[in-house]
Amino acid sequence: MSNEVKSVDEFIVKYNEFKNEIAKVIVGQEEVVQQVLISIFCNGHCLLVGVPGLAKTLLVQTIADSLGLNFNRIQFTPDLMPSDIVGAEILDENRNFKFVKGPLFSNIILADEINRTPPKTQSALLEAMQERSVTNAGTRYALDKPFFVLATQNPIEQEGTYPLPEAQLDRFMFNVLLDYPSYEEELKIVKQTTVKNNVSLNTIMSAEQIMKYQEVITKLPVTNNVLQYAVSLVAKTRPNSDKAADVVKQYIEWGAGPRASQFMLMAAKCHAAINGKYAPDIEDVKAVAKPILRHRLVKNYKAEAEGMSIDQIIDSIL
Repeated sequence: MSNEVKSVDEFIVKYNEFKNEIAKVIVGQEEVVQQVLISIFCNGHCLLVGVPGLAKTLLVQTIADSLGLNFNRIQFTPDLMPSDIVGAEILDENRNFKFVKGPLFSNIILADEINRTPPKTQSALLEAMQERSVTNAGTRYALDKPFFVLATQNPIEQEGTYPLPEAQLDRFMFNVLLDYPSYEEELKIVKQTTVKNNVSLNTIMSAEQIMKYQEVITKLPVTNNVLQYAVSLVAKTRPNSDKAADVVKQYIEWGAGPRASQFMLMAAKCHAAINGKYAPDIEDVKAVAKPILRHRLVKNYKAEAEGMSIDQIIDSIL
């Protein structure tokens, strides 16, 4: 039995332990939990979109606890400055400048209501997400590894918000939509949270193990037909390309870039691994297509007028 196969088997066991640990606190939302975990193991970032009260913050807190990682929550507001998240230089007692690290220096960052802060602060977070480092007064500081940003956004309130620029949206691997719980799940939630209930979470993985599993997933082999399917699926979303689907030409203004193809393949590898496969197939690509493409396609006026949703368009090209 080769080392790779052994590592994948090990990963499946750990992943299931991890999922069960999260289920102690989070009721339902299996798909959301799975997508957030896939993005952690693919070394990506995640954007959660959902109305208030759907346990977005609780989910991130629970994941950080079960991974034994440092966790910081940053509440984004209109007056938040880049130095508030990156850190700033101060004069110490010997009159020397000293850099005081901001809340970005952590493993898991919860960027709450990311669209409430001006572009200046959004772009400071953008550098951290892309380069995994921050620059202050000309000096570059590397961030802790693993580094993972989970941003939340409220789809209802649009007054006083600064919509995320396309370049920043593109940095997020997944755009995960949270929906209301089902009636049974809500009964369970209310039952659990209205009594004194102390749940103690066990630490399932260390930072070193996460980085090891990230490497294991990167090394998984991909067959040519899966690679071609993923890349042609992304090419289909570009209205001006020769591979564009008819529905795309009709309803889409801008398609997804090459980063979508890279993420699609990485996520398919991870999706295959958690389902006990040693290489991804086309079904794995289809399973991760929606959260990857959802925030990368821009609808045109016709789609808005006819009430076509992005998910409907993605469904029709799969």
